Amino acid sequence: MSDLVQDTTFRARDWALEEVVGVRYEDCAFHDVDWSEAQLTGCVFTNCTFGNVRFNAAVLERTAILQSTLQRCSFFDASVTDCKLTGTQFVDCGLRPLKIAGGDWGFVSLRGQNLTGVTLAGLRLREADLMGADLTRADLRDSDLSHARLTDVILKGADLRGADLDGVELRGVDLTGATIDLDQAVRFATAYGATVA
Repeated sequence: MSDLVQDTTFRARDWALEEVVGVRYEDCAFHDVDWSEAQLTGCVFTNCTFGNVRFNAAVLERTAILQSTLQRCSFFDASVTDCKLTGTQFVDCGLRPLKIAGGDWGFVSLRGQNLTGVTLAGLRLREADLMGADLTRADLRDSDLSHARLTDVILKGADLRGADLDGVELRGVDLTGATIDLDQAVRFATAYGATVA
């Protein structure tokens, strides 16, 4: 396959177990594509649309999915390592269980997604839209959540210790059952008008 693919629509492709290295896709559409157990390394998807694509048990490494839309896609047991998803939108996707290690998910939209038990530790989620997402028991330690939108997020049992919450509107965040550190406790108390002595 050419290193650059542009303005192409792929439908009903069986690419399970495929190895794709260093391919750039621009303005492409993928519909009913099976990338189960595939390995995508160093690929770049820009302004692409994914509909009902299966990434089950796939391995994505150093791959970028930029300014794209993923709708009804499945990432069951997938591994996403050092990937960049800047500005990408997830809509009605299956994202668990999902293994994430490092990467930049700044400006991503995960609105309303179920991320129960997913590890997002150390992940850059700057200005991400997480409104209404279910982050029950999610590991968010040391993640960059600065200026992220967390209104109506479910954080029951989530671990937020060390996470950067700079610029987050904390009044809209329900921390019931979440684990936070002392600095975050002070920040939340201040947001609700308390004076910390």
